[in-house]
Amino acid sequence: MNDVDTVLSVKILVTNDDGIDSVGLHVLARSLLDLGDITIAAPDQEYSGAGAAIGALHISRPEVHQVNIDKIEKSWAISGPPALCVMYATRGVLDDSYDLVVSGINPGSNVGNSVYHSGTLGAAFTARNAGITGIAVSQAVTGWGIEGQGIEEVLKNQFWQTAAEVAKTAVAAIISDPPKQPAVLNINVPNKPIDELKGWSYTKVAKRSTRSMTEAKLEPKPGHENSYRVQMSWGDPVSQPIETDVGAVMNDYASLTWINSFEAITPEDTKMVDQSLDSLFDQKG
Repeated sequence: MNDVDTVLSVKILVTNDDGIDSVGLHVLARSLLDLGDITIAAPDQEYSGAGAAIGALHISRPEVHQVNIDKIEKSWAISGPPALCVMYATRGVLDDSYDLVVSGINPGSNVGNSVYHSGTLGAAFTARNAGITGIAVSQAVTGWGIEGQGIEEVLKNQFWQTAAEVAKTAVAAIISDPPKQPAVLNINVPNKPIDELKGWSYTKVAKRSTRSMTEAKLEPKPGHENSYRVQMSWGDPVSQPIETDVGAVMNDYASLTWINSFEAITPEDTKMVDQSLDSLFDQKG
């Protein structure tokens, strides 16, 4: 089999958590066109922060709609979060099978604690659960939080092609030399032209995100008795070690983090739990 045959035989599912109309999704999918057969299956609306949620499958009847995206022949919008899109696609809903799942490009880094909540990563985790390597691609945003500047203004300043080029390079390498076991690779890229990046590094997940919520409080909703809105406050960005995903991106490096699966641990300081449960079952005996 020659290189052309190899490319044509690789089937790549592309998804995201920002929805089917996201510029980052389209840029990513088009950047991968010469690496394989591309299918988009993405949420029909915004699902940021959905994690690996799939909803109540026993009572939901999600809908699937074929959509038109420039240069992508197979594009589908699904009425559910990104993990559900991947679950359905890898179970045959779209009458195809896939060798790789790539999720992104998310506007906003998914680093530190945010890996627990990211829908972008949730799609990659769901791919691994289906026996397929999943790659999550995110890019830092600049200008978010400036007074009077909304998300649309922020997104105009994204250097999407930087993240797309890093992602394409990693995807091509994984196609050429795949992991022995299905894995999850979390890619985070600074929001700069690629020639302004200092390079890349393998990183570990930081213990906190770039910015963290510092306070959440209730504010009465005018005209609605016993109803409230939640007002959130966010802290300033905090510098973290460069060997972490947060620190690498803040220092203008592309961050690549291989994230393992959840594993059981054996804490040494849980004697009270042990004794209490032993006592419970001794009494039952």
